[in-house]
Amino acid sequence: MTMTIDDIQSRIVSIGAPVDTAQTAQRAAVAQASSRCEVAMDAIKSYIIRKGLKSGEPLPNEATLCDELGVSRSSVREAIRKLEALRIVSVAHGKGMFVGDMSLEPLVETLSFRAMTDGKNDLSNLLDVIEVRRILDLGAAGAVCAAMRGTDQPRLLELTDRMMEAARQGRQFMDDDIEFHSILLRSAGNQVLSQLANSMWLVHMAILPQLDLSVSDDLVRSAQAHRDMAVTAMDGDVDGYRAAVIEHYAPIASIVETYLAQQA
Repeated sequence: MTMTIDDIQSRIVSIGAPVDTAQTAQRAAVAQASSRCEVAMDAIKSYIIRKGLKSGEPLPNEATLCDELGVSRSSVREAIRKLEALRIVSVAHGKGMFVGDMSLEPLVETLSFRAMTDGKNDLSNLLDVIEVRRILDLGAAGAVCAAMRGTDQPRLLELTDRMMEAARQGRQFMDDDIEFHSILLRSAGNQVLSQLANSMWLVHMAILPQLDLSVSDDLVRSAQAHRDMAVTAMDGDVDGYRAAVIEHYAPIASIVETYLAQQA
């Protein structure tokens, strides 16, 4: 059960400890303001859903929202500020408020910062991100192979050729990598999956430079696995595609695990 400020105060009183009533009142006021803000946030999100509003469509002004939602202007203002940070609401000064683009960018920034603040000697978060990426690619295998079966994908093949050549020459291939995965996952027709996978890739690439790794035979192997993913997708070979996905991520995880072991 969650304890309230009153519960804590009662316990302090019961054992004869002095209570700072001014501080307690201040904490209660902060808690109430936070609660009102959360109520306003939920009300605004409910309004967007109820009205069927889409990204870019206008929202009422603050005064109208206060009247329609039955909350104070200060609560609405704070709620809008937080929803804007989450990309749910967009504020254009002089033009008004609009439904945001619902981007996963805040998720990317939070996860990247969280991982990077752990320090260079603790990159276990990168292993977690790699595992999430692998799970997403494996889960999308059926949809990707169904969408690409029997099609020609010259761009995918071009990207894999460039990745393999870069790896052989000791160069990274991050831009080609993200474009490759984006093409595959967009073909699955699931926008949320595509956005989430793209976000995980960006987090991955935000953390990876901390390792300061040179391109090795393991990354050449990973580049070859991209080619296998493309070919099996066009063949509609789900099992082969999943095997290629596993082969793609195995050397990356191995590199990180080896690095962490060396730093231990």
